Amino acid sequence: MKKILVIGAGGQIGTELVLLLEEKFGKDAVWASDIKDDCPKALKHSNYVALNVLDNDKLSSIVKDKEITDVYLLAALLSATAEKDPKFAWKLNMDGLFNVLDLAKDGHIKKVFWPSSIAVFGPTTPKRNTPQHTIMEPSTVYGISKQAGEQWCAWYHEKYGVDVRSIRYPGLISYSTLPGGGTTDYAVDIFYHAKQNSEYTCFVNEETTLPMMYMDDAVRATVELMEAPASKIKIRSSYNLGGVSFTPEDLKEEIKKQIPDFKIGYEPDFRQKIADSWPESINDESAQKDWGWKHEYDLKKLVGVMLENVDTELMFNK
Repeated sequence: MKKILVIGAGGQIGTELVLLLEEKFGKDAVWASDIKDDCPKALKHSNYVALNVLDNDKLSSIVKDKEITDVYLLAALLSATAEKDPKFAWKLNMDGLFNVLDLAKDGHIKKVFWPSSIAVFGPTTPKRNTPQHTIMEPSTVYGISKQAGEQWCAWYHEKYGVDVRSIRYPGLISYSTLPGGGTTDYAVDIFYHAKQNSEYTCFVNEETTLPMMYMDDAVRATVELMEAPASKIKIRSSYNLGGVSFTPEDLKEEIKKQIPDFKIGYEPDFRQKIADSWPESINDESAQKDWGWKHEYDLKKLVGVMLENVDTELMFNK
Protein backbone atom coordinates (compact mmCIF):
# COMPACT_ATOMS: atom_id res chain seq x y z
CA MET A 1 0.00 0.00 0.00
CA LYS A 2 1.29 3.46 -0.95
CA LYS A 3 2.32 5.64 1.99
CA ILE A 4 3.55 9.13 1.16
CA LEU A 5 5.66 11.58 3.19
CA VAL A 6 5.87 15.20 2.03
CA ILE A 7 8.83 16.98 3.66
CA GLY A 8 8.57 20.77 3.63
CA ALA A 9 4.79 20.57 3.34
CA GLY A 10 4.26 24.08 4.75
CA GLY A 11 5.89 25.78 1.77
CA GLN A 12 4.48 27.15 -1.45
CA ILE A 13 4.54 23.84 -3.31
CA GLY A 14 4.06 21.50 -0.37
CA THR A 15 0.67 22.72 0.78
CA GLU A 16 -1.04 22.20 -2.55
CA LEU A 17 0.85 19.01 -3.28
CA VAL A 18 -0.37 17.44 -0.03
CA LEU A 19 -3.98 18.33 -0.84
CA LEU A 20 -3.68 16.87 -4.35
CA LEU A 21 -2.08 13.68 -3.05
CA GLU A 22 -4.84 13.30 -0.43
CA GLU A 23 -7.48 13.75 -3.13
CA LYS A 24 -5.81 11.13 -5.32
CA PHE A 25 -4.76 8.52 -2.74
CA GLY A 26 -6.82 9.33 0.38
CA LYS A 27 -5.86 11.09 3.60
CA ASP A 28 -4.70 7.91 5.28
CA ALA A 29 -2.02 7.48 2.60
CA VAL A 30 -0.40 10.90 3.08
CA TRP A 31 1.72 12.41 5.85
CA ALA A 32 2.70 16.08 5.77
CA SER A 33 5.79 17.28 7.62
CA ASP A 34 7.58 20.55 8.20
CA ILE A 35 10.07 21.98 10.67
CA LYS A 36 7.39 23.83 12.66
CA ASP A 37 5.70 22.06 15.56
CA ASP A 38 2.28 23.38 14.55
CA CYS A 39 0.61 22.21 11.39
CA PRO A 40 0.05 24.91 8.72
CA LYS A 41 -3.55 26.14 8.72
CA ALA A 42 -4.12 24.92 5.17
CA LEU A 43 -3.27 21.39 6.32
CA LYS A 44 -5.20 21.39 9.59
CA HIS A 45 -7.19 18.34 8.50
CA SER A 46 -4.13 16.44 7.26
CA ASN A 47 -1.89 13.93 8.99
CA TYR A 48 1.04 16.00 10.24
CA VAL A 49 4.35 15.39 11.97
CA ALA A 50 7.03 17.94 12.85
CA LEU A 51 10.34 17.10 11.17
CA ASN A 52 13.67 18.76 10.52
CA VAL A 53 15.03 16.90 7.49
CA LEU A 54 18.55 17.37 8.88
CA ASP A 55 17.57 15.18 11.86
CA ASN A 56 18.38 11.89 10.19
CA ASP A 57 17.39 9.75 13.16
CA LYS A 58 13.90 11.22 13.33
CA LEU A 59 13.51 11.07 9.55
CA SER A 60 14.51 7.41 9.54
CA SER A 61 12.15 6.66 12.43
CA ILE A 62 9.18 8.30 10.69
CA VAL A 63 9.87 6.51 7.40
CA LYS A 64 10.11 3.12 9.11
CA ASP A 65 7.31 3.54 11.67
CA LYS A 66 4.79 4.81 9.14
CA GLU A 67 5.96 2.40 6.42
CA ILE A 68 6.57 5.24 3.96
CA THR A 69 6.97 4.19 0.32
CA ASP A 70 7.19 7.57 -1.47
CA VAL A 71 8.97 10.71 -0.29
CA TYR A 72 8.52 14.17 -1.78
CA LEU A 73 11.46 16.21 -0.46
CA LEU A 74 10.58 19.91 -0.76
CA ALA A 75 12.49 21.38 2.20
CA ALA A 76 15.00 23.98 0.95
CA LEU A 77 16.17 27.57 1.15
CA LEU A 78 15.13 29.33 -2.06
CA SER A 79 17.20 31.60 -4.29
CA ALA A 80 17.02 35.02 -2.62
CA THR A 81 16.99 33.63 0.93
CA ALA A 82 19.90 31.30 0.24
CA GLU A 83 22.14 34.21 -0.83
CA LYS A 84 21.78 35.67 2.67
CA ASP A 85 22.90 32.47 4.43
CA PRO A 86 24.87 30.44 1.88
CA LYS A 87 26.47 27.87 4.16
CA PHE A 88 23.21 26.92 5.84
CA ALA A 89 21.48 26.87 2.44
CA TRP A 90 24.06 24.39 1.17
CA LYS A 91 23.71 22.26 4.30
CA LEU A 92 19.93 22.14 4.19
CA ASN A 93 19.63 21.67 0.45
CA MET A 94 22.29 18.97 0.22
CA ASP A 95 22.30 17.08 3.53
CA GLY A 96 18.53 16.75 3.47
CA LEU A 97 18.79 15.17 0.03
CA PHE A 98 21.50 12.75 1.15
CA ASN A 99 19.43 11.69 4.16
CA VAL A 100 16.50 10.74 1.93
CA LEU A 101 18.57 9.16 -0.85
CA ASP A 102 20.42 7.00 1.66
CA LEU A 103 17.15 5.69 3.09
CA ALA A 104 16.08 4.82 -0.45
CA LYS A 105 19.45 3.20 -1.16
CA ASP A 106 19.00 1.02 1.92
CA GLY A 107 15.56 -0.12 0.74
CA HIS A 108 13.37 1.88 3.15
CA ILE A 109 11.83 4.12 0.43
CA LYS A 110 10.64 3.01 -3.00
CA LYS A 111 10.41 6.36 -4.80
CA VAL A 112 11.84 9.84 -4.20
CA PHE A 113 10.80 13.17 -5.68
CA TRP A 114 13.28 16.03 -5.35
CA PRO A 115 12.65 19.41 -7.01
CA SER A 116 15.29 21.19 -9.01
CA SER A 117 14.91 24.64 -10.56
CA ILE A 118 15.72 26.89 -13.50
CA ALA A 119 18.34 28.26 -11.08
CA VAL A 120 20.66 25.45 -12.27
CA PHE A 121 21.17 27.52 -15.41
CA GLY A 122 23.34 30.62 -15.50
CA PRO A 123 24.45 33.63 -17.57
CA THR A 124 26.13 31.40 -20.18
CA THR A 125 23.04 29.23 -20.75
CA PRO A 126 21.01 29.89 -23.94
CA LYS A 127 18.19 32.12 -22.68
CA ARG A 128 15.44 31.31 -25.14
CA ASN A 129 13.93 27.87 -25.47
CA THR A 130 16.59 26.60 -23.05
CA PRO A 131 17.33 22.96 -23.95
CA GLN A 132 17.17 19.98 -21.61
CA HIS A 133 20.89 19.39 -22.03
CA THR A 134 22.92 22.59 -22.16
CA ILE A 135 25.55 24.74 -20.42
CA MET A 136 24.89 24.96 -16.68
CA GLU A 137 26.99 27.50 -14.79
CA PRO A 138 24.74 28.71 -11.97
CA SER A 139 25.67 31.94 -10.21
CA THR A 140 23.66 31.52 -6.99
CA VAL A 141 24.06 29.27 -3.96
CA TYR A 142 20.60 27.88 -4.63
CA GLY A 143 21.47 27.09 -8.24
CA ILE A 144 24.79 25.51 -7.29
CA SER A 145 23.09 23.25 -4.75
CA LYS A 146 20.39 22.27 -7.22
CA GLN A 147 22.89 21.49 -9.96
CA ALA A 148 24.92 19.34 -7.57
CA GLY A 149 21.75 17.68 -6.31
CA GLU A 150 20.72 16.75 -9.84
CA GLN A 151 24.00 14.94 -10.36
CA TRP A 152 23.74 13.16 -7.02
CA CYS A 153 20.22 11.98 -7.94
CA ALA A 154 21.49 10.60 -11.25
CA TRP A 155 24.45 8.96 -9.48
CA TYR A 156 22.28 7.26 -6.82
CA HIS A 157 20.06 5.94 -9.58
CA GLU A 158 23.00 4.66 -11.62
CA LYS A 159 24.99 3.29 -8.68
CA TYR A 160 22.25 1.94 -6.41
CA GLY A 161 19.12 1.81 -8.57
CA VAL A 162 17.31 4.45 -6.50
CA ASP A 163 14.05 5.46 -8.20
CA VAL A 164 14.51 9.22 -7.86
CA ARG A 165 12.65 11.69 -10.08
CA SER A 166 12.97 15.44 -10.48
CA ILE A 167 11.63 18.53 -12.23
CA ARG A 168 13.34 21.85 -12.88
CA TYR A 169 10.54 24.14 -11.74
CA PRO A 170 10.14 27.59 -13.29
CA GLY A 171 8.72 30.41 -11.16
CA LEU A 172 5.58 29.13 -9.42
CA ILE A 173 2.44 31.17 -8.85
CA SER A 174 -0.17 30.33 -6.22
CA TYR A 175 -2.74 32.04 -4.00
CA SER A 176 -2.71 29.42 -1.23
CA THR A 177 0.49 30.41 0.57
CA LEU A 178 2.75 33.46 0.73
CA PRO A 179 5.97 33.69 -1.29
CA GLY A 180 8.89 31.81 0.23
CA GLY A 181 11.96 33.85 -0.69
CA GLY A 182 12.37 33.27 -4.41
CA THR A 183 13.42 35.62 -7.19
CA THR A 184 10.20 35.01 -9.13
CA ASP A 185 8.08 35.94 -6.09
CA TYR A 186 7.08 39.29 -7.59
CA ALA A 187 4.64 37.38 -9.78
CA VAL A 188 2.77 36.26 -6.66
CA ASP A 189 3.21 39.41 -4.55
CA ILE A 190 1.83 41.61 -7.31
CA PHE A 191 -1.67 40.15 -7.05
CA TYR A 192 -2.05 40.95 -3.35
CA HIS A 193 -1.02 44.57 -3.92
CA ALA A 194 -3.21 44.87 -7.01
CA LYS A 195 -6.27 43.91 -4.96
CA GLN A 196 -5.23 45.80 -1.82
CA ASN A 197 -4.27 49.23 -3.15
CA SER A 198 -4.00 48.96 -6.97
CA GLU A 199 -0.27 49.58 -7.05
CA TYR A 200 2.92 47.59 -6.73
CA THR A 201 6.67 48.24 -6.61
CA CYS A 202 8.54 45.49 -8.42
CA PHE A 203 12.05 44.33 -7.47
CA VAL A 204 12.99 43.37 -11.04
CA ASN A 205 12.78 45.69 -14.04
CA GLU A 206 9.99 45.89 -16.59
CA GLU A 207 11.94 44.01 -19.27
CA THR A 208 12.71 40.93 -17.17
CA THR A 209 11.29 37.89 -18.94
CA LEU A 210 11.13 34.73 -16.84
CA PRO A 211 9.46 31.32 -17.24
CA MET A 212 6.51 30.90 -14.88
CA MET A 213 3.87 28.30 -14.08
CA TYR A 214 0.58 28.23 -12.21
CA MET A 215 0.79 25.97 -9.18
CA ASP A 216 -1.97 23.60 -10.29
CA ASP A 217 0.13 22.73 -13.33
CA ALA A 218 3.26 22.29 -11.19
CA VAL A 219 1.76 19.90 -8.64
CA ARG A 220 -0.06 17.98 -11.35
CA ALA A 221 3.22 17.56 -13.21
CA THR A 222 4.90 16.38 -10.02
CA VAL A 223 2.35 13.65 -9.36
CA GLU A 224 2.21 12.65 -13.04
CA LEU A 225 5.99 12.24 -13.06
CA MET A 226 5.96 10.17 -9.88
CA GLU A 227 3.14 7.95 -11.11
CA ALA A 228 4.62 7.33 -14.56
CA PRO A 229 6.10 3.85 -15.13
CA ALA A 230 9.81 3.75 -14.31
CA SER A 231 10.53 2.62 -17.85
CA LYS A 232 9.34 6.01 -19.15
CA ILE A 233 11.67 8.06 -16.94
CA LYS A 234 14.69 8.52 -19.18
CA ILE A 235 16.27 11.46 -17.31
CA ARG A 236 17.35 10.91 -13.70
CA SER A 237 18.98 14.28 -13.12
CA SER A 238 15.97 16.56 -13.65
CA TYR A 239 13.41 17.32 -16.36
CA ASN A 240 12.90 20.78 -17.85
CA LEU A 241 9.33 21.93 -17.28
CA GLY A 242 7.79 24.76 -19.27
CA GLY A 243 4.74 26.90 -18.64
CA VAL A 244 4.31 30.52 -19.73
CA SER A 245 6.96 33.26 -20.00
CA PHE A 246 6.22 36.95 -19.38
CA THR A 247 7.59 40.26 -18.10
CA PRO A 248 6.20 42.35 -15.22
CA GLU A 249 4.77 44.67 -17.88
CA ASP A 250 2.96 41.76 -19.54
CA LEU A 251 1.52 40.83 -16.16
CA LYS A 252 0.52 44.43 -15.43
CA GLU A 253 -1.36 44.75 -18.71
CA GLU A 254 -3.31 41.55 -18.07
CA ILE A 255 -4.16 42.66 -14.51
CA LYS A 256 -5.33 46.07 -15.82
CA LYS A 257 -8.02 44.31 -17.85
CA GLN A 258 -9.71 43.60 -14.51
CA ILE A 259 -8.28 46.43 -12.37
CA PRO A 260 -7.98 49.36 -14.82
CA ASP A 261 -6.29 51.76 -12.39
CA PHE A 262 -3.54 49.32 -11.39
CA LYS A 263 -0.06 50.87 -11.45
CA ILE A 264 3.40 49.38 -11.16
CA GLY A 265 6.74 50.99 -10.31
CA TYR A 266 10.22 49.52 -10.50
CA GLU A 267 13.00 49.46 -7.91
CA PRO A 268 15.30 46.56 -8.90
CA ASP A 269 17.37 45.10 -6.06
CA PHE A 270 19.89 42.23 -5.75
CA ARG A 271 17.32 39.86 -7.23
CA GLN A 272 17.64 41.56 -10.61
CA LYS A 273 21.11 40.07 -11.08
CA ILE A 274 19.76 36.63 -10.20
CA ALA A 275 16.86 36.99 -12.64
CA ASP A 276 19.21 38.15 -15.41
CA SER A 277 21.17 34.91 -15.07
CA TRP A 278 18.12 32.73 -15.69
CA PRO A 279 16.39 31.60 -18.91
CA GLU A 280 13.53 33.48 -20.54
CA SER A 281 11.77 30.36 -21.81
CA ILE A 282 12.14 26.61 -21.38
CA ASN A 283 12.15 23.72 -23.85
CA ASP A 284 10.37 20.79 -22.17
CA GLU A 285 10.10 18.43 -25.14
CA SER A 286 11.75 15.62 -23.15
CA ALA A 287 9.03 15.76 -20.48
CA GLN A 288 6.35 15.86 -23.18
CA LYS A 289 7.81 12.87 -25.00
CA ASP A 290 8.77 10.71 -22.01
CA TRP A 291 5.77 11.03 -19.69
CA GLY A 292 3.20 13.10 -21.57
CA TRP A 293 3.59 16.49 -19.89
CA LYS A 294 1.45 19.41 -21.07
CA HIS A 295 0.69 22.67 -19.23
CA GLU A 296 -2.87 24.05 -19.09
CA TYR A 297 -2.61 27.62 -17.75
CA ASP A 298 -1.69 30.51 -20.05
CA LEU A 299 -1.24 34.10 -18.78
CA LYS A 300 -4.91 35.08 -19.15
CA LYS A 301 -6.17 32.02 -17.27
CA LEU A 302 -3.49 32.38 -14.58
CA VAL A 303 -4.30 36.05 -13.90
CA GLY A 304 -8.03 35.36 -13.78
CA VAL A 305 -7.78 32.65 -11.14
CA MET A 306 -5.24 34.60 -9.04
CA LEU A 307 -7.29 37.80 -8.91
CA GLU A 308 -10.40 35.82 -8.06
CA ASN A 309 -8.80 33.92 -5.20
CA VAL A 310 -5.99 35.87 -3.51
CA ASP A 311 -6.84 36.83 0.05
CA THR A 312 -5.17 40.14 0.91
CA GLU A 313 -5.44 39.45 4.64
CA LEU A 314 -2.94 36.62 4.16
CA MET A 315 -0.32 39.13 3.04
CA PHE A 316 -1.06 42.19 5.13
CA ASN A 317 -2.16 40.64 8.41
CA LYS A 318 0.59 38.04 8.67
